[in-house]
Order: sequence, then structure tokens, then C-alpha cells
Amino acid sequence: MEAKDRVIVALDVDDPEKAIGIVEQLGPYVGLFKVGLQLIYAIFAGLVASPIEDVAVCNLRIARRLFFLLKGKLFLDGKLHDIPNTMGGSSAEVAKIEPVMFNLHASAGIEAMMAVVANKGQSLVLAVTVLTSLEENNAHLIFGGPSKAKVLQLARDAKLAGCDGIICSPQELELLGKQKELGSLLKVTPGVRPEWAAAGDQKRIMTPAEAIKAGADYLVIGRPIINPPAEIGTPIDAAKKIAEEIATASATKEAKK
Repeated sequence: MEAKDRVIVALDVDDPEKAIGIVEQLGPYVGLFKVGLQLIYAIFAGLVASPIEDVAVCNLRIARRLFFLLKGKLFLDGKLHDIPNTMGGSSAEVAKIEPVMFNLHASAGIEAMMAVVANKGQSLVLAVTVLTSLEENNAHLIFGGPSKAKVLQLARDAKLAGCDGIICSPQELELLGKQKELGSLLKVTPGVRPEWAAAGDQKRIMTPAEAIKAGADYLVIGRPIINPPAEIGTPIDAAKKIAEEIATASATKEAKK
């Protein structure tokens, strides 16, 4: 992959028209775009909540325009998490949208993940391990153990279930890379922040270069690209700067092999 193709821009906005503007601007400079829960529900609300039918029809056209632009560049971040039957049925519906990849919570269990994989179509299925917004104390309270141990367990479950990859914080990449049985799993990492960007609500973070060197295949980055600091320039400037950092890190990593 080219360096830019490893970048997934998070479309964390509340308006599909805003998302269209971002996709049109950044499409040539990044690999994929992540449509998450906020935008998913914003689109749904725009279709069914308006009391004026003409407005709803207009919103439908906007949504269709967005997903046309995202064809071949969509990561649908719906984080499926339910009983196996419901997750399997949901997966079959998601497959009709033909995203490049979509995700589920690995904590739903092996049977539920297998149901999703069985109905995924041509899409890649990624299993979310431990959210990057959780600091160690919170992760321990929720999962009953250290975050790294839980990520490793959930990654092994995802592999057994036939998932194509996992989503984890960059801080677990080195540990996962040492597990030979997990070698074929793609590793997609949120919690990536360039040195020039604020950490925001992410707790377990690394820079793009650090994450690539640690073994990440894709980096999910939102605000540092969509709203970069003034000294960085435009979103295009930010995307190019991150791609350059990835390219340098990849070359360094290859040279050490």
C-alpha cells in the first residue's frame, strides 16, 4: 500500500453534507473514510424524523450522494454488539452496502462473530477489542483485568471466529505482533495523534510513525486531519504531512528487517 492508503479519516460529524465536503476534499489523499455512529444516526434521523416529506426526500438524496462518493472507500463503524442471530442478520444487511470493512465488538463472543463473518459478503470484518478512550483503571473495572491481557484474548477469539482484523490501541501492537498465530490479522488503530495534535478523548495513543513501526496496518485519524492546527494548514496539508510520516516510518521499518 501507498502511505496515504493506510490513513482512514474518521467522519465524526453530525451532517452528511459536511461529510460530503470532507470526502470530496480529501478523497485523493487518504485511503478510507470511517462512518461512525454519530453520522449513521444523523442520516437515519434525517430520513425519518422530519415532518416534511420533501425535506426527507432531499435528505435521502444527500445520503445517497455521500455513499456514492464513499464507494470503495468506506469503513462502516457501526460496532455490532448483540446476540448471534441479530448480529448475523445485521451483517447480511451491512453487506448490501458493500463497505470495504465494517466492525463488531469482539466481546459479543465467538459465536456472534462467526455469525457476522458468515454473512459479510466481500467486506472485511474487524473486531473491536478494548476502546482507546479507556484508561487502564477503567479497562480493568470493565473487563476484570489488564487491558493488554484482554486485547490479546479478544484478538485470539476474533481469529478463531474468522475475522479479518482487529481494532486496538497502538500500545497493544507490539504484544500482538509477537503472537505468531495472529500474524494474518489486520491491525487497525485509532488513538493515533501526530505530535502537533491534541490528544482529545483518546487515552492510549501513539504518533503515526510509532504506530506503523509497532505493526499497524491502518491508522484511524479524525480531528487532526479534519481540523488541523492553523500552523499545519488545511486538511489536505495535514493528510499529506501524516502520509509523509507514515512513509518514512515504513521505510525505516523495512530497512531494519
